[in-house]
Amino acid sequence: MSDAHSSPAPSPAPHTPTAPEELSRRSFLRNTAVLAAGVAAMAAVLPSLRELKDFTSLEAFLQKHYKELTPEEMAAVLERLTREVERQYGVRPQLRDLKPMNGVEFVYALNLTRCVGCRRCVHACVAENNQSRSPEIQYIRVIKMPNGTFDVEKGDHNYAPELVREKGFYYMPVQCHQCRKPPCVKVCPVQATWQEPDGVTVIDYNWCIGCRYCEAACPYWARRFNFAKPSIPKERLNPNMAYLGNRPRPQGVVEKCHFCLQRTRAGRYPACLEVCPAGARKFGNVLDPNSEVAYILKNKRVFVLKEEVGTLPRFYYYFDV
Repeated sequence: MSDAHSSPAPSPAPHTPTAPEELSRRSFLRNTAVLAAGVAAMAAVLPSLRELKDFTSLEAFLQKHYKELTPEEMAAVLERLTREVERQYGVRPQLRDLKPMNGVEFVYALNLTRCVGCRRCVHACVAENNQSRSPEIQYIRVIKMPNGTFDVEKGDHNYAPELVREKGFYYMPVQCHQCRKPPCVKVCPVQATWQEPDGVTVIDYNWCIGCRYCEAACPYWARRFNFAKPSIPKERLNPNMAYLGNRPRPQGVVEKCHFCLQRTRAGRYPACLEVCPAGARKFGNVLDPNSEVAYILKNKRVFVLKEEVGTLPRFYYYFDV
């Protein structure tokens, strides 16, 4: 009887180590979907977790990036957010996803000769954009500047005179400058902030992870972080909202001025401009040669703040000289 010879087992294929998966919000959500589903299921039966379930649904947690949403998916997102606002504040908002208009590039021009430092722009912005009242979050910071300098380090952010304006000083409002080269966009690790075709740098609050890199990168102190759950009295809620604009923000995300896009993309002026008693603020489409801002940029000696950092702001200052 001949010996049976079995064929040698094939050699195992050489192991090729795979590169570590790129850390991103997408991979994080995919890898934690099961855990999130478990939390949602527990919240249905455990009273102590019901508040968590109401605050952050699995649907919201797994929402796609804004740029990936189809029109149908965006409609569903808007309806979900509308229900959340109505449940929290008892007010049903008009929540829209307003897109940039073709042939429009928004710029701001501010006449420092006229600004009287009254801060009405600050408070109009808070009211329009549903910013937290306690603690109050402000997008606009007005700095009292000594005559003869543009060095903001020499300015006073906390001036409180009985009357403005004060002799020997002028006033410089500072907010998001909607830079053409925004450093905040460059440092965001999850692409939660980006620049739109009309020049507005926006934030998707559902995508922001609250790392605050953008806040550190901004040379104009323009971004704010919600350390606490924002507090907005029901009677002060502005129901005219945009997804990328003034809808209520949760705790733990960054926010900033967005040129009141819920107004400006609908053909209106920003709230800060409308309330200015001195007519110091000018806003419009710089691509329109007949616009007021185009005239100012062509005929006035305009300057930008911190030109040396190379961000190329769309926010210009000038004097009546």
